[in-house]
Amino acid sequence: MHIQSFEFFYKVCLAKSISKVANESHISQSALSQQIQKLENSLGYELFIRSNKGVELTKQGEVVFRYAENLIRTYKKMLEELDNLSTEEKIIVEGSYPIATYSLPCSLFRLKQKYPNYNYELITNYSDNIIEDVSNDICDLGFVIKKPDNNILSNYKMGIERIALVADPKYNIEKSITIDELFKHPIIMLDNKLKIKNQLEEIFKKAGHDIKNLNVVFNFDSIEAVKSSVFKGYGISFLPYSSVKQEIYKKQLKLVKIKEVKMHYEIYLITKKDEFKTQSVIDFVEYFKEFGPKSFC
Repeated sequence: MHIQSFEFFYKVCLAKSISKVANESHISQSALSQQIQKLENSLGYELFIRSNKGVELTKQGEVVFRYAENLIRTYKKMLEELDNLSTEEKIIVEGSYPIATYSLPCSLFRLKQKYPNYNYELITNYSDNIIEDVSNDICDLGFVIKKPDNNILSNYKMGIERIALVADPKYNIEKSITIDELFKHPIIMLDNKLKIKNQLEEIFKKAGHDIKNLNVVFNFDSIEAVKSSVFKGYGISFLPYSSVKQEIYKKQLKLVKIKEVKMHYEIYLITKKDEFKTQSVIDFVEYFKEFGPKSFC
């Protein structure tokens, strides 16, 4: 069973069209169909229901789709490791969006100075995916915003990240408000995959309030999209402090404090347990155990 068959299968799943994937891959439709047929024959199951409208996954196809991406990524990681045996060692680090984008670049620059023979590749991902990728050896280390419940992983608390409530400087809101006053304002909410909403739900619950009562006018999965809407005065928003500290410093955004409410979440560095660690990963972990968030940008 060739990995290319899985790659074509995965692309067809996403596109829901054999002809579209054939055109994009610059092969004939019949050749692509043969690749899919070979995969079906080797597995012993029909994976697609074909029609004039395209293709749909069978129940067996849905199972294969769940594993296909990891199989492809694991195969590519294996090839990279084989290539790296004769070159400098590469360390793949995944981080949740705010950490990877705003906090880690400075740390990796300092690590490169300390360990010049190590190369670092930084990838942005969601915390749940990072936990899965570290577990499956897709990446070497991860920075997540929740403590993983996984018996093959080690985790190290790196500190906390503040959640900042921000508004445009011209927006009519005081610099310090009560939680009751917050519910009067339009909120631009960051997508739940980044786990900010989960953290806020716990914070509000401890304060005796339900986050569902917030006046949420937009939901975005991009921090930059949220900031753009706040700049235009469409509402106020909760964002990781690291993602807005430059704008706050330059007074492009106004930091709003909610009285008697502490807003933050914990950051964890995760790796495979000691018996699986390479020397490069051990060096990485020891560096962060010593310096932690002090090395963040």
